[in-house]
Amino acid sequence: MSVPSWLKRLLQTLISLVALAALTLGVLVYAFGMHVEFAGSGMRPMFSFDNPDEHFADLEANRSQHYSRHLPPGPLAGDTDEPSRPYWTDFRGPARDGRYNQTRVTTEWPVEGLTPKWRQPIGGGYASFVVADKRAFTIEQRRSQEVVAAYELETGRELWTHAWDAYFDEAMGGAGPRATPTWNRGRLYALGATGRLWSLDAKTGDVLWERNILADSQATNLDWAMSGAPLVVDNLVVLQPGGTDGWSVVAYHRETGDVVWHALDDVQSYTSPMLMTLAGERQLVVVTAERVVGLTLEGHLLWEYPWKISIVPNIAQPVRVGADRLFLSASYGRGAAVIELTSPQPPFTVETVWENTRMKNKFGSSVLHDGYLYGLDESILACIDPRTGEQMWKGGRYGYGQLLLAGDHLIVLTERGELALVRATPEGHDEIARSPGIEGKTWNIPALADGYLLIRNAREMAAFDLSMR
Repeated sequence: MSVPSWLKRLLQTLISLVALAALTLGVLVYAFGMHVEFAGSGMRPMFSFDNPDEHFADLEANRSQHYSRHLPPGPLAGDTDEPSRPYWTDFRGPARDGRYNQTRVTTEWPVEGLTPKWRQPIGGGYASFVVADKRAFTIEQRRSQEVVAAYELETGRELWTHAWDAYFDEAMGGAGPRATPTWNRGRLYALGATGRLWSLDAKTGDVLWERNILADSQATNLDWAMSGAPLVVDNLVVLQPGGTDGWSVVAYHRETGDVVWHALDDVQSYTSPMLMTLAGERQLVVVTAERVVGLTLEGHLLWEYPWKISIVPNIAQPVRVGADRLFLSASYGRGAAVIELTSPQPPFTVETVWENTRMKNKFGSSVLHDGYLYGLDESILACIDPRTGEQMWKGGRYGYGQLLLAGDHLIVLTERGELALVRATPEGHDEIARSPGIEGKTWNIPALADGYLLIRNAREMAAFDLSMR
């Protein structure tokens, strides 16, 4: 049986098109440095043109203009004799809840967009910033090293760095550390993607102590690397390495790095430990790969609630929505729930108040304002009532970005690096402003301190002055 001539021509055309597409792709990749990344959905490709060697050369040239490593940095811009009160010292803010209430910020954004106070290249990774003493701190990947860096808040000038050999990379997220550092009483606690934990002098970058939390707990790294920000409570630094035999959660001494206690046997998640008061009990709230637990500050179990995603360990942070209630959310088909600690004293009994699929936080976490929760349901902004689980509205596509609450408004950093200002009201989606931010895929959570909005991704960092001064 002979093949029809029309089918031969069709096959020849298809082969020619495939060959042309392959040739075009090769030219774009090798001649123009095109990279193919995946959006938060894991399905849609995102294309960027960025040669890594050129990027790091630009970064190094930029930093060489900031200061000479052989000379001490000059005084910080705006330095006065008045002491500065540290504010945004933790992942997602003082209470790790994504809420900014230090000062009023402007909601009158120019039609043409916000003008950055400064903008410059940065190393890779998905950490956010913390801010204290007019300095902004983050952790990034520069070539084959992880680097903790301190920047002058007002100018972006690099003040010091601490680097070590470490490199973590994976196909979807790319290279770099994931966990945001924590500032506490003049010290910075930074966790690298491969488990290296550093205590540094926040003024100088000098090493005070170091541990490897995966080695200590004999735990295996996660597929997308260690992501939980160190939590400093009293004299403890609490992390979740995920080891067995009672080494899932570990508390180190803040000043010495000695192990104080370790507890549980759960595989770790991508969430960060939190300090909360629930049912009148000051406690650690930890989301593991399998459940949510409350622990005493001595590491003893107060309560537990099963909360597991079938595909990956948990990512989104829990939100306290009442004196004894906690909101949980996850993507990958899981949805959201509010749980309640019902007994008056430990050990607490936990019950489900409601559970549905109307708020599926994936990479980002929700925020609470005036009794309502706002968050990205997958990639669309939504508002729900935590008392009932009712969805008040859903609207506005921002990709798998991040958001903060400032006053009565949400500041949304989209997956493509744009900034949006949305009213935090249960009455409906109301975006009142949008502005260019940074370029490229952006999964990093913004930070807000002293009126400065700090944003970054794996290529670029920028600051915007939103203060009312």
